[in-house]
Amino acid sequence: MTAYKLFMILLGCRPEGRNIEQHDIFFGVAKELRDLIPEIKAFWKNSGSIHIDGYKTVTNVNGHQIYITEKTVSKANSNNLFFINLGGYKPGEFDEFHYKILSISKDKNEAIKEAKKTAFFQHTGFGKKASAHIDDKYGIDVDDIYSIEEILSPEMKSKFSVTISAERIKNLVVDELYLGYFKLSDL
Repeated sequence: MTAYKLFMILLGCRPEGRNIEQHDIFFGVAKELRDLIPEIKAFWKNSGSIHIDGYKTVTNVNGHQIYITEKTVSKANSNNLFFINLGGYKPGEFDEFHYKILSISKDKNEAIKEAKKTAFFQHTGFGKKASAHIDDKYGIDVDDIYSIEEILSPEMKSKFSVTISAERIKNLVVDELYLGYFKLSDL
């Protein structure tokens, strides 16, 4: 029997009336990536033709193993898995750059402290007018990061829990990242 997995997916599309492709991150629980197609379409309604620009199965973060368990199973510890989207700027570049982080922390404040230590946060800003930030705020604000369980669909939240190993494990293999243009119809 195939176990359920946590997928982190970079979605892309060009909604009607937009000049450039838009992106969003989707988290879903399924046995296979293709099983998430209905959830993906429900997540980004009226968006036009959605595709995947990248994805990975999240099996470990910062030395902790990540498991998907049925809601009836109690969590192994009090840590949470957080998703943080950092935004920042580079002089002379007409763009906002982003760095997506998964963090294991007891709470959002601890996750924010870790995010501020990243090279991205330290080096993608130049003064008060173009500071690195967690998206939608200039500066760090607790409301702008998410526990993965918060942003799963209601159906997934009712069925599954994200369970994190209590102890760090050495030599875990880094989750493979798949990048490219993936049509939903080809999954």
